[in-house]
Amino acid sequence: MPDRAERPLLFLDVDGTLLPYGAAQRPSTAQEWDDWQNPANPQLAQLVLGHGQLLSELGCDLMWATAWMQDANEVIAPLLGLPELPVACLPDAPQQDEAGVLHWKTQALVETAAGRPFIWVDDEITELDRAWVSAHHRGPALLYHVDSRTGVAEPDFAVLDEWAQRYAGARGRRSPDA
Repeated sequence: MPDRAERPLLFLDVDGTLLPYGAAQRPSTAQEWDDWQNPANPQLAQLVLGHGQLLSELGCDLMWATAWMQDANEVIAPLLGLPELPVACLPDAPQQDEAGVLHWKTQALVETAAGRPFIWVDDEITELDRAWVSAHHRGPALLYHVDSRTGVAEPDFAVLDEWAQRYAGARGRRSPDA
């Protein structure tokens, strides 16, 4: 196992990634988001509890990259059996996503990684984000898009694990995956 300083970061989104929307409508107002992030939200039953162990076994340093911010540690982490994780410092999430615009997390995640290899797992990653990361991040990066209706699935973990093993300790080397 590589030294922890050499392990890739794994930036982890919640909504649409760990917590699929399925048939639920994506929250759009501040009140709907507050209700969504409530520990009593019945949608939390959509979490796959075994994903916590799979995430822990990836050989990455896990970090929340979600509008849930610290609430992810209070609500999601205990349900998945994860320890408290660091939370990426992100700008405020926009009320609505704009098509054709760099994702609101992209620049902050590249700054946080600071050249370190990273995986970003999210349901909102676009080709624009991939191109920006490729041009601005000096290390390997895998921007891994998941379908928000189903969220991350067990087969995805094999891809993430293979990438993490390949780029462990690869600070400053370029990845063809970005």
